[in-house]
Amino acid sequence: MKIWDCFATALRTLLSHKLRSILTMLGILIGVAAVISMVSLVRAEQTMVKESFESLGANLIMVTPGASSARGGIGGVLSSESTLTLEDAEAIASNAPSVLMVAPVTQTSTQIVAGRENVGCITLGVAPNYQYVRNFEPEQGIFITEQDYKGRARVVVLGDQLAETLFGQMSPVGQSVRINGRQFKVTGVLKAKGEAFGFEDQSAMIPLTTALATLSSGRTSSVEHTIQAISIQAKSKETVNAAQWEISQILRQRHHIRPEEEDDFTVINMGEVSRIADQMYGIGELIMGAIAGISLLVGGIGIMNIMLVSVTERTREIGLRKAVGAKRRDISTQFLTESAVLSFCGGAMGVVLGWFLLKIACAVVANMGFPFSAVLSGDVVALAVGVSIFVGLISGIYPAVRAARLNPIEALRHE
Repeated sequence: MKIWDCFATALRTLLSHKLRSILTMLGILIGVAAVISMVSLVRAEQTMVKESFESLGANLIMVTPGASSARGGIGGVLSSESTLTLEDAEAIASNAPSVLMVAPVTQTSTQIVAGRENVGCITLGVAPNYQYVRNFEPEQGIFITEQDYKGRARVVVLGDQLAETLFGQMSPVGQSVRINGRQFKVTGVLKAKGEAFGFEDQSAMIPLTTALATLSSGRTSSVEHTIQAISIQAKSKETVNAAQWEISQILRQRHHIRPEEEDDFTVINMGEVSRIADQMYGIGELIMGAIAGISLLVGGIGIMNIMLVSVTERTREIGLRKAVGAKRRDISTQFLTESAVLSFCGGAMGVVLGWFLLKIACAVVANMGFPFSAVLSGDVVALAVGVSIFVGLISGIYPAVRAARLNPIEALRHE
């Protein structure tokens, strides 16, 4: 029997029992749709987070106050604890040979007023090289300059979202705003960094010297100023680990930490965090795929069940075929083809349903204020449909063998 004849017969048989065929395909359909939508969403989020890590800056190392064991991970990038000082940052810049640039940061919760708009935001006190360490690029105007820094100028650079909130479509550059009652001139607006690590999009940045003089009163001694973080750029990817070790040694020495004592600071290698995040998303993708794959297994059981029913219903037909010369191979091929067609049709409809679910999920997340684009990957589609066909074939083996082994005489006598 030719394979095309098997397919034609399988289609006629399935179309003659439309409702039963559709119900049988539901398990495969739901399984494929779940695999495609869930895996694609995980991949989309993984891509977004990876891009956000890359936007943080090249060879970036973050130093934050407080021991890592007490912080429970990387949580908030900036902390309100007071174990880091401006002088710590200067010591790292002077004594760490693997470090290229050091950018200390202060953080203050402020009210910023522009015309009738009054917004609560985070104001960061930064040095001019913060732009390069954190890979910022002004969309309008310029970033904080050395002259601004040395002269304690009251200038401010706004994040993309904050600028839009305060000024709408009007250009903020050259306009005046009031931060905690003090007047500042807007000199620039930054390009958006994105949702995952884009808290700077909703922040204002002023010269660190200005922040220490006007907004921050934190001092650890009569000469040292408290800061909330230090952003550091290593000279290359190869020197990141060496830079981490040098930073830790310098800070332990400056903070008079004994060998048996725990650090009162945390040094975070953002490249390593990115790699760990990739691994976690990879595991999540496998788990999501496995959970969704259970539906495929259930669908396979449904196909096996309906094919066994079909064998019982078509016993006389099988006997008649054998009587006119059909071989066991022909009978088993026919039933395997029917189960494969069932699973393929279910898989094809599952791809369409999965695509719709993916678009709906993207739209819902976008309406919540976290836009991202999820793409239907060809390898995911091929894997889901391939597995569904494989499940269909495996599920059809026992019914096919049972049909092939029927005695033609007994089959013809069957009522």
